[in-house]
Amino acid sequence: MIQRIQTIYLVIVALITGILPFFVNLWSDAKGVEIYAQNEIFISSAFYISGALALIAIFLFKNRKNQFVVNRLNMILNLFLLGFFVYRSLNLSGETLVSEKGIGMLIPVFSIVFLVLANRAIKKDEDLVKSVDRLR
Repeated sequence: MIQRIQTIYLVIVALITGILPFFVNLWSDAKGVEIYAQNEIFISSAFYISGALALIAIFLFKNRKNQFVVNRLNMILNLFLLGFFVYRSLNLSGETLVSEKGIGMLIPVFSIVFLVLANRAIKKDEDLVKSVDRLR
């Protein structure tokens, strides 16, 4: 449902991973060319999949266990993306020259934080429903 806090968190994740990587640079190479998500097919598809998983999780509000699992899969995808960014930043060509890491490399970190907050809220809802079922 829209009025639940995890929906807000998941909308933030969908916006962060679906829109933001295409406007902020991920890194700059030694020549000063800024690399965005649309320049790399693997990175752009991973961001699109992460945004789509967040939107799918929003519409799974009736089945909280599946919503929780989809969020976990999204966290794993973002961890792989973050690992790729760390690997890429350590192996940038021309590292002895000037190369810069962009703010876009932190997008998976922010999305993981919001996914953890959403899972915490989903767990709280699930515990509330279980406690009410015990009283019946």
